[in-house]
Amino acid sequence: MEVLLQLRDVTHEYGALRPLRVKALDVREGQRLAILGMDQGAGEVLVNLLTGSTVPRTGEVRAFGRATSDIPDSDAWLASLRQFGLLGVRTALIEQLTVEQNLAIPLTLEVDPLPEALKTQVRALGSEVGLAADLFDRRPTDLGPLDLQRVRLGRALALGPKLLLAEHPTASLDRADVEPLARDMSRIVSSRGMAAVYITADRAFAQQTADEIVMLKPATGDFVSAVGWRRWFG
Repeated sequence: MEVLLQLRDVTHEYGALRPLRVKALDVREGQRLAILGMDQGAGEVLVNLLTGSTVPRTGEVRAFGRATSDIPDSDAWLASLRQFGLLGVRTALIEQLTVEQNLAIPLTLEVDPLPEALKTQVRALGSEVGLAADLFDRRPTDLGPLDLQRVRLGRALALGPKLLLAEHPTASLDRADVEPLARDMSRIVSSRGMAAVYITADRAFAQQTADEIVMLKPATGDFVSAVGWRRWFG
């Protein structure tokens, strides 16, 4: 299988007591990996390194066959970024727009009015992520945490990325909302044939969504199995 992400001997300072260290990490096509043991700050740094918005102090990050340090300019970086679906509380939703318009933002900035063909596409996307039909005309301020995260998930999927990169996706949710989000994400990733990396502190979420669960050892940068077994979904 194609290697989508590869990190080797990466270190990066970010204001914590010790730098982020990753000795080796490979993510392959179709793999669903959960990474435990990273707080919010470390998770944000790892996402920035994987997407090329930050270059490591030492070592190399390769995304989709190219070293992130070799990305020549902002246009090339934006083109590379389209291959990622980014999900996290850092995904900003525009409160003045409806849910439907927010879902359309990755596809067009002409959202008022939204063309009928695009409206059909956006509503299909919203349905895929579990949004009820009566929510499309509401605004984000009217939604609870679970539906807000579903809107962010729809935004992450809109451009058909190869890899879903989720940064602490359940941090803002009540415990009762974790299972439905995990079920929907597992279904979507499987049906789309995507790879996924879940950076999370939520072991129950990881067990429901990932094929493999690992934990980062901060002192060495090694990944070790968090459960001692793999869970594969059909």
